[in-house]
Amino acid sequence: MKIVLLDTLTFGETDLGGFDKLGEVVKYKTTSSEETRGRIEDADVVVTNKVVIDDGLMAAAPSLKLICVAATGMNNIDLAAAAKRGIGVKNVAGYSTDSVIQHTFSMLFYLMGHSRYYDEYVKSGEWQKSPIFTNVSKPFFELKGKTWGIIGLGEIGRGVAKIATAFGAEVIYHSTSGENRNRDYLRVELGALLQNSDIITIHAPLNDATKNLIGLSELMQVKRGVYLLNLGRGGIINESDLARAVDAREIYVGLDVLEKEPMSDPHPLMGLKNPQRLYITPHIAWTSVEARERLISSIIENITDFMKS
Repeated sequence: MKIVLLDTLTFGETDLGGFDKLGEVVKYKTTSSEETRGRIEDADVVVTNKVVIDDGLMAAAPSLKLICVAATGMNNIDLAAAAKRGIGVKNVAGYSTDSVIQHTFSMLFYLMGHSRYYDEYVKSGEWQKSPIFTNVSKPFFELKGKTWGIIGLGEIGRGVAKIATAFGAEVIYHSTSGENRNRDYLRVELGALLQNSDIITIHAPLNDATKNLIGLSELMQVKRGVYLLNLGRGGIINESDLARAVDAREIYVGLDVLEKEPMSDPHPLMGLKNPQRLYITPHIAWTSVEARERLISSIIENITDFMKS
């Protein structure tokens, strides 16, 4: 059995040796769209994180029996074509939940505590010149008593809610599907969540219901000084509208996901008048060492189970 891994660079230094026990393994750090066909044409199993596998590529790979997606979302695979051709598709769910939850709070505390400002204040030598022992020029607030609005109360959203509650925040949520009815927290419509929340975090998938869910109109409804974090998917927040809103109003934004990754050049968020209000990380919330180890272990398990079936 030939197993082809198309974008191992996304796994970092994670040990991939477990694949070698399953058959012949070919590993590529990255694979462009032009290279994909030649690399999978004689594969039995393909492992992809973000490389797109469409019907034409499947047709050119007659031995292909299984596509393993090294992620939860499978929007890079033509699922209908795979089903038609009898090709199995397996994803991995839940491997990065704790990692994303942790990064959510990391982003919030970075913004809320003005960490960049105070770090630079000390390292620039300004603190050494101060007549007092502290600096309260950038005030921060406690989470206790604040309203935390969650858009998308799935497994990650519920994990964030649990910790937010432990800090003393009041959690409300909006169900983007309209089907989630969690009794532990108050469910509200999107407008009410935007208008009443001190912190807003997004943990929803990208689909027809969430595409451009947050545009200029919605951004004008949020409280002054709100913290808005997107750890769901790029495209849920309209990035051009967000750039306008950040410069027009005092809102603080953390993004781990963008509509195009890596971000386009030029990009509306790169020329802000108030860049201190924006914190962007390059889609790393899922990438804790432990999460990547769980991911690889689960992919190997998926292949093993498929071979037994």
